Amino acid sequence: MLTCLVLGGIMGVSLATGTQAYAQDEVAVETVVADDVVADEVAAEEGAADETDLGVGYALDNVMLFFCAVLVLFMQAGFAMVEVGLNSAKNTVNILSKNVMDLAVGALLFFFVGFGLMYPGSYGEVSNAYFSFGGTGIYEDASLERTFSPQVDWLFQAVFAATAATIVSGAVAGRMKFSAYMVYSALLTGLIYPISGYWKWGGGWLMQFGELVDGEYTMAFQDFAGSAVVHAVGGFAGLAGAMILGPRLGRFTADGKSVPLPGHNIAFAALGVFILWVGWYGFNPGSQLAFQGTGDIDATVFIAVNTTLAAAAGAVVATMLSWVMFSKPDLTMSLNGALGGLVGITACCDAFTNGWSMVVGGVAGGLVVLGVIILDKAKIDDPVGAWPVHGLCGVWGCMSLGILPNTHLESGATSFAIQLIGTASICAWAFVTMGAVFLALKAMGMLRVSAVEEQAGLDISEHGMHAYPSDAIAGGSIT
Repeated sequence: MLTCLVLGGIMGVSLATGTQAYAQDEVAVETVVADDVVADEVAAEEGAADETDLGVGYALDNVMLFFCAVLVLFMQAGFAMVEVGLNSAKNTVNILSKNVMDLAVGALLFFFVGFGLMYPGSYGEVSNAYFSFGGTGIYEDASLERTFSPQVDWLFQAVFAATAATIVSGAVAGRMKFSAYMVYSALLTGLIYPISGYWKWGGGWLMQFGELVDGEYTMAFQDFAGSAVVHAVGGFAGLAGAMILGPRLGRFTADGKSVPLPGHNIAFAALGVFILWVGWYGFNPGSQLAFQGTGDIDATVFIAVNTTLAAAAGAVVATMLSWVMFSKPDLTMSLNGALGGLVGITACCDAFTNGWSMVVGGVAGGLVVLGVIILDKAKIDDPVGAWPVHGLCGVWGCMSLGILPNTHLESGATSFAIQLIGTASICAWAFVTMGAVFLALKAMGMLRVSAVEEQAGLDISEHGMHAYPSDAIAGGSIT
């Protein structure tokens, strides 16, 4: 203790009498002793640095958009769990592989082709309102007026493209060749989705209604975060695939009677829905694209609350409706009802009050149950309900803006006719183009696995492995 006291006293005297030098002080000392030329150079460098620093607001906007992009990317895990849980165990590896490659292939193609098709104006002037290509890679923008870094701008849009592609995976699960799925995924993310996305978000023809005032049109098709642009594209592409592929073996009897094929792990499906719900807070609030001002952050949390209420209403309505129709509350309907509410509110989460958001979500939950029944009657096999959730509810989300009271309708920024034109155009574009792709693959014999391979499971027939070790013991081989 005595030694410590002595050392402490020596250090205290040293600190009190010695010259203190901290990093902040070094520049000040050097500036005082330097000549005028060096001082001027330092001042000039500091001024130049200040001119290129866009400030805390710019940093906040970019870090928030990056965080939202990560949330949307996390939705890939949610889709994977939902699709795995609602399908047979023997197709688990195949479904997970498709979800991985959706993101991997989609990111690369969106870098080289997709972003240039969807946002050609980022690369220069655009004159064609229907189709244009700005360039390859990520555009450059060093202006002091920019809102976002081009890198984070690309990242946020790329994960949206991957979301549109992965929706189809569930609709075609259990019988589609992996190679055919790769062709589809590449075309959707690299060509189909970016073109229709340009019509709305890239400044294309769906933004050009009404009168032209000060370089902007007074009316436009409204789809805030992508009920049609993202979800309906995936939903109607999946519908085309399900129709052309045909149902899974045993899904319908010879006389057309429906035979349910339950999923192997409802816990996975429930976990996937919760992950998607969380990811949606990057999807919808992130689409505000501004977070530093009071009005911007108020709008962001308002959108988040509307998203929550719509999902909750969708889950409740789907549960109650299935309870009435099937005598028992169906958990799969509850889960898809929540997703339907999320899809429905995506187009209009910025425009409706909290109360009307619950109406939008509740109607979407009812449409999910109705959509499942419609597909069943039409003998179309959609294992996870991709079209009822993303296609049907995506249409409803956009059309609700032309029907129910909201800020866009009241201000005259849109109308029922404009919402109908935009929604129908995007859905038809996805259904027809992807239908043609699936038909071409079918004609070449590349679309569907054989009956023997389907019976064994796509894990072993397409990938040569099992998701669960017990499956290898129980069988599941190709004869």
